[in-house]
Amino acid sequence: MHFGHDDTTLEFIERLNGFMAEHVYPAEATAREQIHANVANDSWEIPAVISDLKIEAQSRGLWNLFLPGEGGAGLTNLQYAPLAEIMGRSIQLAPPATNCAAPDTGNMEVLNEFGTDAQKEQWLKPLMAGEIRSAFAMTEPEVASSDATNIETSIVRDGDEYVINGRKWWTTGALNPNAKVFILMGKTDPNASRHRQQSMILVPRDTPGVDVLRGMHVFGYHDRDHGGHGEVLFDNVRVPVSNLIANEGDGFAIAQARLGPGRIHHCMRSIGIAERAIELMCQRANERVAFGKPLASQGVVREWVAESRVRLEQLRLLVLKTAWLMDTVGNKGAHTEIQAIKIATPTTVQWILDKAIQVHGGGGISQDFPLAEWYAGIRTLRFADGPDEVHKMALGRHELKRHEFNKGAK
Repeated sequence: MHFGHDDTTLEFIERLNGFMAEHVYPAEATAREQIHANVANDSWEIPAVISDLKIEAQSRGLWNLFLPGEGGAGLTNLQYAPLAEIMGRSIQLAPPATNCAAPDTGNMEVLNEFGTDAQKEQWLKPLMAGEIRSAFAMTEPEVASSDATNIETSIVRDGDEYVINGRKWWTTGALNPNAKVFILMGKTDPNASRHRQQSMILVPRDTPGVDVLRGMHVFGYHDRDHGGHGEVLFDNVRVPVSNLIANEGDGFAIAQARLGPGRIHHCMRSIGIAERAIELMCQRANERVAFGKPLASQGVVREWVAESRVRLEQLRLLVLKTAWLMDTVGNKGAHTEIQAIKIATPTTVQWILDKAIQVHGGGGISQDFPLAEWYAGIRTLRFADGPDEVHKMALGRHELKRHEFNKGAK
């Protein structure tokens, strides 16, 4: 693995940094005002400033950077990693402005890899063009969804249609008025083998029986910048058989294919959050005086800054190694590293944010700085795309198996 970025990556980094400095960072205050206005009006509209940023990003060729194939930027995971990190520095604005925001990224990857030509024409093209948004409906309130085989929403064939019944929650993007389609995971055959019971299907938002009940709060935050996380009831929802993605029973495999890139994208963006948190921590430490001297002169603060830098550099290298392996040996070959970064990233970034909050004192937990909201989002990642405990269990099992002695070995 070479540690230097290639010329293509360097060119994109320069272009993206220019976009961030000239347009994204200056728009953050406006976006906050628009989000607060939407909260006051109980509106789930996306901040209007994002539309202007999307136009600017497209004009600069900063669009669909995550997608390696046709319609994307043609970048590898290793090339995309530093770009996702830069976008993570303004997590509410930069990813949607460049059409690189979850859950659309994962949904586009699913449609790109598994969708039919008709599904791509109807849903993938407008998603890639940024004309619509989407939602992903997998987690359910009645079962432990960390085990995806527990999913109970039923998908029953009735002639030329499938009938869907079930309740989902944490359906990211569900309240966004522009989220025109859900990708839903449910059971088509409860009697099949454990990993062949599930399927994925496209459900247009305006289908009768789709009822978005409420937006879930994340440590008190609404996440209105990207359409929240909805609790959604599917009551005798009928969609054409042609809306099934791939084949019956392929849902679990599709979910695993979707989650691999999704997990590393979250990690890449989280590094950007941590990097900016360190910057804020250092600025605050240099400016704030307590007990007659700047916080920066306090030994414990210097230790926090130093430890934050060490931990972040270690984490970045692990994420870059994972991206490189995904490019060279595929997602399956990089499975161990994907699990490792999913375990390490939220915990590490959460620790850094905790220290940045502490240095900011009362301001750190207030709405005057972005740290508390970032902390809530990062803490959530220890559940999203699989909880820490599941990844640790799987990684530990794999490591033990790898070192297992042959029978009879001394």
